[in-house]
Amino acid sequence: MTSNQEFKVNIESDRVSTTGKQTLPLNALIALVVGSMVGAGIFTLPAAFGRATGVVGALIAWVIAGVGMLMLAFVFQTLAERKPDLDSGIFAYAKAGFGNYLGFLAALAFWTGTCVGNTSYFVLIQSTLGEFFPVFGDGNTVPAVIVASIVLWVFHFMILRGIKQAAGLNTIVTIAKIVPIIAFILILLFSFNLDVFTANLWGGQDYEAESLVRQVGSTMLVTVFVFIGIEGASVYSRYAERRSDVGLATVLGFVGVLCLLIMVTVLPYAILPRAEIAELRNPSMAGALELVVGRWGNIFISIGLLISVLGAYLAWSLFAAEVPYMAAKEQLMPTFLNRENAQKVPSASLWLTNIVVQGFLIVTLFVQQAFEVALELTSALSLIPYLLVAAFGLKLAMGGDTNAQRSRNRTRELIIAAIATLYSLLMLYAGGLDKLLLSGLILAPGTILFILARREQNLNTFRSWEWFFFTIILIAALSAIYGLFTGLIVI
Repeated sequence: MTSNQEFKVNIESDRVSTTGKQTLPLNALIALVVGSMVGAGIFTLPAAFGRATGVVGALIAWVIAGVGMLMLAFVFQTLAERKPDLDSGIFAYAKAGFGNYLGFLAALAFWTGTCVGNTSYFVLIQSTLGEFFPVFGDGNTVPAVIVASIVLWVFHFMILRGIKQAAGLNTIVTIAKIVPIIAFILILLFSFNLDVFTANLWGGQDYEAESLVRQVGSTMLVTVFVFIGIEGASVYSRYAERRSDVGLATVLGFVGVLCLLIMVTVLPYAILPRAEIAELRNPSMAGALELVVGRWGNIFISIGLLISVLGAYLAWSLFAAEVPYMAAKEQLMPTFLNRENAQKVPSASLWLTNIVVQGFLIVTLFVQQAFEVALELTSALSLIPYLLVAAFGLKLAMGGDTNAQRSRNRTRELIIAAIATLYSLLMLYAGGLDKLLLSGLILAPGTILFILARREQNLNTFRSWEWFFFTIILIAALSAIYGLFTGLIVI
């Protein structure tokens, strides 16, 4: 997980056509896709998959995720071309297709998912440091939360002063991501043990009773987490030299990243039994490499991760603050959130965002597997706006829009949007009822922001059918509270 926000500096300083319009060539668009997807999540894949499945299950999971997320990326591309006026954020599509409240829910889910994702960055950083300084543990100890809180507010005040991006940040972060990953893959290829690999094919000796379907299902939210950002090229399609480059960049960048993800996931099965892979501490890529080359491998991966995650965190902090800011401009959230300071930073939104992140950091003290829970909750929340975007694309392709009816590619768009919608629904189901209920625990109180916005406009809070969705969310929230108190839901 990282952000296409990291590339804004490059976009602003990239090629300018003779007409004065800023444009991006194909290779720059490919870099957007690659950089948007390759983030902190890839460093944790070996153990995440080791806990869930064997080699065959992992490959099936990546095929399902690959097809589903690529279709979702194509929906973003289609909507960027058909609805260029809807450029205020991912929630704009939900609002246009399904009304104000679902548009608000898309914004709220994406924003809170980003806040939880930012929390997971801190947990991963502290867990990485915990390998060398035991006081940080797995990233959810009191010293870890104190240090993370200090870093959080240092970044907060830096951003408030207008320090948004350094021109060379993207280059440094990209190198920090890619070089350790490529080195990891090459070293494990040379250490490949066919006997160990074969023993892990169907789940490993200690997991023979697990069904393949259950193994695959256990990986689904992990795959969503590492693919967040796939819409990178589509979001910036207006900068492309040729619109046709957007689809090509999406496919080429996606295939390249998918190959990296598969290799990072599968190769550890050729050096360790699955049970030992599952026990690796995060970042598990560092632990796996240490077993092959020694201590320097752990240090090498850890340094690359720390640089990558800190750079990505800065980008996502900016991105998170933009969501309530833009939603307020669309009158989906209270007007106080669209305030800017003298440096043109959305200050009110930034304060609210980091207060929420601080709250999630405190919650990690009471969570057994803090990073894993944050990862899955981020994915579940992100799937809500993704589902609404896919459903909006499906609505247009089915004839809800006159332009779609006239399109010669209507059948293709219909198939793509249908697959993307089905995939999003499947991922929400595979993620488990507990994650959906926990999402309700966030979305229900968050609806207060929508209520305040509607009162500012002297409008009724909900339309008749919107009450239905709010009732479902409220039931989910109450069920989550009951589950947490009774032990039915464990975090």
